[in-house]
Amino acid sequence: MANDILMKLPEDLVFLVLLTFPVKSLLRFKCISKAWSILIQSTTFINRHVNRKTNTKDEFIIFKRSIKDEQEGFKDILSFFSGHDDVLNPLFPDVEVSYMTSKCNCTFNPLIGPCDGLIALTDSIITILLNPATRNFRLLPPSPFGCPKGYHRSVEGVGLGLDTISNYYKVVRISEVYCEEAGGYPGPKDSKIDVCDLGTDSWRELDHVQLPLIYWVPCSGMLYKEMVHWFATTDESMVILCFDMSTEMFRNMEMPDSCSPITHELYYGLVILCESFTLIGYSNPISSIDPVKDKMHIWVMMEYGVSESWIMKYTIKPLSIESPLAVWKKNILLLQSRSGRLISYDLNSGEAKELNLHGFPDSLSVIVYKECLTSIPKGSEYSTKVQKF
Repeated sequence: MANDILMKLPEDLVFLVLLTFPVKSLLRFKCISKAWSILIQSTTFINRHVNRKTNTKDEFIIFKRSIKDEQEGFKDILSFFSGHDDVLNPLFPDVEVSYMTSKCNCTFNPLIGPCDGLIALTDSIITILLNPATRNFRLLPPSPFGCPKGYHRSVEGVGLGLDTISNYYKVVRISEVYCEEAGGYPGPKDSKIDVCDLGTDSWRELDHVQLPLIYWVPCSGMLYKEMVHWFATTDESMVILCFDMSTEMFRNMEMPDSCSPITHELYYGLVILCESFTLIGYSNPISSIDPVKDKMHIWVMMEYGVSESWIMKYTIKPLSIESPLAVWKKNILLLQSRSGRLISYDLNSGEAKELNLHGFPDSLSVIVYKECLTSIPKGSEYSTKVQKF
């Protein structure tokens, strides 16, 4: 009945009405008529749907964990949840990721994103691009850039974003190349930056770029206002390294004055809290907690890019965590415990809960996203095919 009414409405009104529906409904509506299918798949409609006004009820969660497998070493599992209530409701059965090459060390297979509903899962070689709403994914071509014989290459930072000039999505990787000196210690390190342009499905290196030393922590590589952010150390201090996906330029952002450098006692993570760029300071996971001094601090940048606008928003009792992961529903911190369990912490009530999700310690990764119709980009007819999961 409702479909019959919509079919009789003017096309511009149908356009506006369809914008209010979730992705799951829109995918069904494509079967109603050829005209609707063309409309729903159009770039104009998809872009408007991406930018529609939403609230926390429209948030979904993708959760990655690694579990130990006697035959394969480790394997990655993806779980998908809706968060309409204060509980996590599974959307569909867990998905085992069989493409990852890092079978012996699962800690650096992070989820990256989201960007317009797209999320990436990556290790040192493989990058998988997926849209959880449409359940499509594609393996990106591996980077052709290796390192000279006798050297090692370690991926320290990965990012996913949109180049608003070309309107193409990109993946950026920052690696450190070094030789192994006598005694097994790494020698001087050189940074290498690879960019995969998903409009052409090709990798290229950015030349003549001098970067501070990337300091990898679980809660980094965050996309905010078309910039990807990591932690880095200079000779003088610790900074937030920012990469513009459109101009492909780097810049350093100062941390709050009250921050200490990353030490054996203090770590940091980046999240988005109430749409603001946010920094979390927490105790070193391998240290014992001092209940008097080891509090978790949360700073919010009131005006993005202006270092003087940092304010300390919360000071939280010490929690035995491995790392922060994400913010859900504007006030729920999702954290990784030292034993590999998912913990929620309510910033309003101060209540901490252990959720029924766990993996191998230090392997958890969480992305809070909003469903979008964004297609998995393909550079050419020779690109790897889009598949369903």
